[in-house]
Parts: sequence; structure tokens; C-alpha cells
Amino acid sequence: MAPHWERLFDSVGHFGRFQACVYFASVFQSISCGIHYLASVFMAVTPKFLCSVPGNVTSILLNNSSSSRIEDIWTLWTSAKNYIVVQLENGEIWELDQCSRSKREDSLYLAYEYSGNKSVSSCSDGYIYDHTKWKSTIVTEWDLVCHREWLAKLTQPTFMFGVLFGAVIFGGMADRVGRRYIMWFTSTGQFLFGVAVAFTFDYYSFVIIRFLLAMVSSGYLVVVFVYVTEYVGIKARTWASMHVHAFFAVGVMAVALVGFLVRTWWIYQIFLSITTLPFVLCCWMLPETPFWLLSEGRYEEAQKVVDVMVRWNKVSTPCKISELCSVQQDDLVSCRTGDNDISTVKKHNILDLFYNWHIARRTITVWMIWFTGSLGYYVFSLSSVNLGGNEYLNLFLIGAVELPAYVVACIGMDKLGRRNTLTPFLISSAVICVLIMLIPQDFSILSVLANMAGKFTIGVAFGLIYLYTAELYPTVVRSLAVGSGSMMCRVGSIVAPFCVYLTSVWIFMPQLLVGIMAFLSGMLTLMLPETLGKPLTNTLAEAAELGTNKNSCLGKSPPAQSGVVLEKIDA
Repeated sequence: MAPHWERLFDSVGHFGRFQACVYFASVFQSISCGIHYLASVFMAVTPKFLCSVPGNVTSILLNNSSSSRIEDIWTLWTSAKNYIVVQLENGEIWELDQCSRSKREDSLYLAYEYSGNKSVSSCSDGYIYDHTKWKSTIVTEWDLVCHREWLAKLTQPTFMFGVLFGAVIFGGMADRVGRRYIMWFTSTGQFLFGVAVAFTFDYYSFVIIRFLLAMVSSGYLVVVFVYVTEYVGIKARTWASMHVHAFFAVGVMAVALVGFLVRTWWIYQIFLSITTLPFVLCCWMLPETPFWLLSEGRYEEAQKVVDVMVRWNKVSTPCKISELCSVQQDDLVSCRTGDNDISTVKKHNILDLFYNWHIARRTITVWMIWFTGSLGYYVFSLSSVNLGGNEYLNLFLIGAVELPAYVVACIGMDKLGRRNTLTPFLISSAVICVLIMLIPQDFSILSVLANMAGKFTIGVAFGLIYLYTAELYPTVVRSLAVGSGSMMCRVGSIVAPFCVYLTSVWIFMPQLLVGIMAFLSGMLTLMLPETLGKPLTNTLAEAAELGTNKNSCLGKSPPAQSGVVLEKIDA
């Protein structure tokens, strides 16, 4: 985005009525992205289960309790280490465990304790599931338990792999074919793939379609950041770009609400996917951004969009693209005839992020913050349903707490500075992780409140790092720096589900890992330079001098503002 094209907003307004309509229409679809990212929290629930038996059950024993129906036993069956004893119509007596069953050979009467001979066999007749909370999940649909349990645990990581691929593919395509077409394609894909997931016939088709759904969801989230950035002026850009995350959080809250109301996984999936439909029906009305049209040389089309903006915002003075372009050409000529010849443009790569020791240390720190932010975000979100109490309310609160987090992030960035906001919130995340480990498991309300506090602090840090990264690096590698940080973010989102599964090793292992990473990231952040009020750097040499006494002479660039343009930004 050319710097002098930014003057367009001085003429038409930084966030007028037209931008408000475009903004809220486009970010509405981010709700659907949040929905699909966290949908598996309830869709892949593993209820209580036991091996099934080859016959009709007449009597059941569990410890000192007896019943004639297995459905009545689930409230008493509280541990996977327990087993139940059943008697069939033909008189056979079986001991049923989760992943095996034993037939008593010499037993003549029904008793819980037995020391005689048993013949152990696998669960060849399937499984019996507790349908008290969920009538159907993908686990009960395709028996993803015991030796197939790992397949259920792969549903979220494989989705995150799709998110990674989608960000890479659609981010580049949006620069070539335009933001609007990619938004049309990905939003339509979200609706079609979202509904298709509900009609998959086996586990493998389910994973494949969910992978495609992840790609288009990620693609939309990438492009909508660029789209709103190019439509909102610099005075409102920080708040506008930051609160795209807030709509994502609303999607997380919607998952909790729909999960509470609908207890059959494929109906649940259809209801979640319907949220995309209103946008699919009206997204064709969204215009292309004038900045992309200008970069492609399509000046007449850009002028038409600007004229609509002028009319909607009730601006009395017309804005001419030709005048902006003439200023751009004049400045380009003056730059070429000045001291610094930019006629030869060097192509930069990932190695430039390790230009010298100062830049390399900065890059490692920034990557760690991106990784930690994503890891903490998804660990707190995915763990919320295992905290005790009402799991639907827990997830709803975990999503709701993000909304004030982004407000605090915006205020902190502009008032305290980027580093001075990021450091205390990262270290606070580590402290809260320690507190979570000290809370007794019976205190579910305290656990939920602590988890919300952890999500709040990591949400502030995660939202802030997008802008901070862009300001820490010079123009020549700024997009590369944000893109590489986003890749580390995706790695964190892939690792997060596996961290949650480590609760089988130790109940607080996820919080321990997040706490360690947050503390290390917070301490390393202290060595980053503050960028609030500092001029944006243009070269690697200037960027390396940020935070030193030498950078006082960097006065040719305008002061860094919270609305710095991110040409390519990934969620």
C-alpha cells in the first residue's frame, strides 16, 4: 500500500458510514471462523463407555448397587478403573471394562467379586455409551475409543494443519486476484464444507472435509484482516483490526451455546454452519479495496469505489484518484534522484531476519511470543471443558473474556507502550498458570475464574503482537516478519491439542508448559525496543539501531502510529 494513497482517508474519512458498513459486514464472517476452529470441543466428546456383550442383559452389578438397565448405572460409574458385572438371559456372567470383557467360566450366581477362571476377549460386539449428555458424537458414531482413541485426538491437530495451509495459499492468492474474490470463495467454502462435514460417512472422509474447511476458514480470516486494514484510516485502524479477533471470540461463545442446545453432532455441525449463510448471500455486494485496484493499475474502478465512499460518508469535496497518483509519481521521481537510489530493489528472504545479533535475538523473541500466544490461547480454550462444573458455560466465559482483553490491549498499546504492555501480561500468564496448579480440583469455580484470567492475559499479549511485530522490523522485511511470526503461531495451534492430551500424564501439564513459555517470553520481551512514538524504520541497519542511542537520528520517517499498515497479516 503506497504511503501517499493513505491521504485518501483524510478526504473521505477514516471510519465513516461506508467503512462501518463494509467493516461489520465483512468481519461478521469471522464469527464462523471462530465456530469452526473450536467446534471439535463438543463434536469429539468421549462419553463414558463400556464393552458391549453378545446378548440381552437381565441384571447388572456395580460395587454394591444393582440394576436391570445399564442406563441407570452411569451415574454410579465414576472411574474408568471400575468394571460392571452383568448377567445375560442365557445365564452367562460377564465382567465389562472399557476396552475388554471377561466371561466367568464357573460362576453360578451373580456377585461383584470373583476369583475363578475367566476368558478375556476384545470388544468385538462394539461398545455401550452413556447418552445422558450427548446423543451422538463422532466418537460414538465411529467407535473412536481404546485402540482407535488416537484418531479422535487427531481431529483438532489435523484441522490446524489445514489452517496452516489455508493461510499460506489464500494469503498469496488475495494479492494476485483480489481480496473480494477470495472472500467470496472462502466464505462459500465455509458454508458448503461445513454442511458437508455433517454428512460424512466415515472418519476419514470427516477428517478430509474438515481439513478443507480449515483451509477456507483460515483463508478468510487472513484476507479479512487485509480487507478491513485497507478500508479503515490510520486513526481507527488499531481498534478495527484488533476487534476482528473479538468477532472470532463471539464464534467461540456460539459454539458453547449451540453445544448446550443441540446434542447430536451432525445436527450441531449443521446449526454451526448456518451462521455462514447470511454472509454468503450478501457478500457479493462488498466492493474491492481501492488500494488493491490502484496497485493493479485499475484507476477507473478505484475511482468508482472512492466516489461511493464520498457519497455514503457525505463528503462535500470530491476526491480524485488522479491527484493521489500524481503525488505518488512525483515522490517516486524525487526518491530516485535523491541520495538513496532505489532503482535496484534487493529481494529479501528469511535469512534477513537474522541480519545481525540484535535482529536475530529480536526474531527469536518475537517467534517465541507468537508461539506462546497461540499455544496459550488454545490450551486455555480447549481445557475449559475439563475444569468441572458446566462445560458449556465454561467455554462461553472463556470466549467472552476475550472481548475486554482486546480493549485493554488497544488502550495499553497507546498509553503505556507495546513492550510495557506485553511484558507484564506475559509474566501474569505464567503466574496464573502456577495459581491454577495450586487450586484444588474440587474448587471448580476458582479453577474456571483462574482459567478466564489466564485467557485474558494471553489474549492481550496475543492481540498485541501483530502490530508490535510490524513496528519492530523495517519496511523491506516487514511482511516477511509478520508472515514468519504467523507460521510460528500455527505451529503453536498444532501443538496445543497435544499439550491438552498430556493431562493423562499429569493433570496440570498443559498449564506447566504454557507457564514456562510465557515466563521465558516475558523476560525476553524486556530486551525488545519500545516502538511507541518511534519512527518506522526502512532498512535493516535502522531497525538494528532501535532501542539504542543511535536511533535518535532516524527522523526521515513519520512517527510510528498504532495504525501502521500491515500489507499481509495472518490471524
